[in-house]
Amino acid sequence: MSTQDRTGGVVDMDGPVPDSDGLARASAGAQTMYVYAVGRDDPTFRRSLSTLTGVDGHSVRPVGADGLLALVSSVPSDVFDEAALRAQMEDLTRLEAIARAHHAVVDTAFTETVVLPLRLATVYLDESRVTAMLTEHRARFTELLAWLDGHVELGVKVYADPDAMTADPAGPVRPAAPSSPVSPGRAYLQQRRQRRRSTEDLYRTAGDIAVDATKVAQGLARAGVTHRPQQGELSDRPGVNLTNQAYLVPAGEVDRFREHVGAVGRNVPGVHVEVTGPWAPYSFAAPDVGRDEGTPG
Repeated sequence: MSTQDRTGGVVDMDGPVPDSDGLARASAGAQTMYVYAVGRDDPTFRRSLSTLTGVDGHSVRPVGADGLLALVSSVPSDVFDEAALRAQMEDLTRLEAIARAHHAVVDTAFTETVVLPLRLATVYLDESRVTAMLTEHRARFTELLAWLDGHVELGVKVYADPDAMTADPAGPVRPAAPSSPVSPGRAYLQQRRQRRRSTEDLYRTAGDIAVDATKVAQGLARAGVTHRPQQGELSDRPGVNLTNQAYLVPAGEVDRFREHVGAVGRNVPGVHVEVTGPWAPYSFAAPDVGRDEGTPG
C-alpha cells in the first residue's frame, strides 16, 4: 500500500469525532493540536517519541489522559483551520505531503506498540480538547487497542490489464483465418470484435479471481474491509483496479497470508493480485467500524 493508498483509505474513514465545533478556527499565529494516533500510556513508548517529527517538520509529543496517549503536534491555526484544510485536501501535492508526514508518525509509533491511527487532518483547538477526547472515548479506545494488539493490516488489490494480455497456448482458441480474402475494413472490424470479446473474457476471469482471492483472504484474516477501487492518480499500477480490500492479520501470519492470497490467479495473463503491507491498522481503528466487519462491540 503506497502513501496514496493509505491516503485514500484514511481520508474517507470516519475517525474518532473531533470537536463539536468542527476543525479549529483560530487567529493567525495561534497554535492548534494536530492529532496522529492514540495508544496506551507507557513510559517506553513516551521516550520513543522524542525524535519524531510530523506535518511540516513540527515535533511530535504525547498528551496523556486516563491511561491513554495521543500523539500530537502544535501547528499554526491559520494553516490548519477548516477553510485552509479544505483547500489543501484538494491539492494532491499538498495532500500527499501531509499524508506522508501523518503516516510516518503512525508507522514509527506502530513499531513500538499498537496504536489507533486517527483520520488524516484531525485537529483540536487546544490540549484540553485532546484530553477530553481521550477521556470521552476511553472505553472504546481501550477495547480497540486490545482487539488490534498483535495484528497488522494487509491490502489486497486485483487488477485487470487488457494491454498485458499475451498469446497463451492454454488460452482461448482463436478462430481460424477465413479461406477467402477479406477487405482491410472488414478485417479491422473482425479484429475489433475479437479484441472486445477477449477483453470481456479477461474482466470475467479477473472477477472470478477476485472472488477467490477474497475467500482465501477471509479464511486467513481476523477481519476485512472493502474500500473503493482506486482510479486515476490514486492508482500507481497499469490496468483497472477491480477490488481494493484491507485485512486484519495476525503479525505472525503475514508471510502465509501473502503466499496463499498472492498465489490466486498467478500466471493468468492480464490479471494481477497484489498484496501490500504490513501497515498499522488504518482501516480498523475507527470507533464506528461495524460488527459485520468483524470488530468487537
